[in-house]
Amino acid sequence: MKLALQIILLCLLPTNLMAGASQDSRAHRKLLVHADRIVFLGDSITYSGGYVANFETWLKSLYSRRNIDVINLGLPSETVSGLSEDGHAGGRFPRPDLFTRLDSVLSKSKPSLIFASYGMNCGIYQAFDQERFSAYKQGIERLKNKAEAAGAKIVFITPTPYDSHGKAHPYVGVLDKYSEWLVSRRGDGWMVIDLHSHMLAALEEAKKANPSFTYQKDKVHPNTQGHWVMTQPILQWFGDTPSSRASSVTEVINLHKLPAGIKPLIQKRMELKRSAWLTHTGHTRPGVKAGLPLDKAKIEEKKLNREINRLVKLSGQ
Repeated sequence: MKLALQIILLCLLPTNLMAGASQDSRAHRKLLVHADRIVFLGDSITYSGGYVANFETWLKSLYSRRNIDVINLGLPSETVSGLSEDGHAGGRFPRPDLFTRLDSVLSKSKPSLIFASYGMNCGIYQAFDQERFSAYKQGIERLKNKAEAAGAKIVFITPTPYDSHGKAHPYVGVLDKYSEWLVSRRGDGWMVIDLHSHMLAALEEAKKANPSFTYQKDKVHPNTQGHWVMTQPILQWFGDTPSSRASSVTEVINLHKLPAGIKPLIQKRMELKRSAWLTHTGHTRPGVKAGLPLDKAKIEEKKLNREINRLVKLSGQ
């Protein structure tokens, strides 16, 4: 019965999405057919959730009648390397280590598919160092092993670039090496989306017209436009070239003839679930606002799902 449902869902993929799709992207889309729950892991860039909500919005355009459970479990300041610089956060606390919470995340959320994006914090904003690089690689490999042992498929997303705003900084180029290593693991069968190269190219192109242009005012955290640029290679990885070439998530909504009102509702749902699940699974990072108890959050989530589905139905999808 489950196999029959999966075949039906594959057949329901939009024609414009299937047309010209590569063999790889077709295989990638099967991950969505099999996915009951998708979890995003990462640092503060993931926690802020712009690209996660964009992905959820696109997912709704792909499967307008399904409510695929997407949970953002990004955590500010976190690393996969277990490293922290002296005096982090003014000496108030060290950077949280993913592996202090990963077992809880996997056992409580039970994801079938994980997207993980780490690196920005893992080099500790210092010049390239082989020991720090080794700690990053070991952490990524450990994450992969734990995810797969828990029965989840895992897709790695290369980190966003560090934008020094044209000024000399020892961190410039460090994340190039981290990203190149991740991409090289495709040769070992790893699933890797190269967000880093895409965002660097987009930034370079934008700077031709405006040398002071940036997606990251503080050099680290992307703005709304930056989160859309982060979303583009993810959509391309799934073979939706028209959506990946859109200038914004609003254009994707229009492309798929969905109501504009779903985007703020999806953003609200993402934030509700993120806070509730971070509280439920636990973490060591001070200063993160606690979420609702999970049972209460699920009641609110159902209300949002009903409203999203009502708008989609009204649009004729």
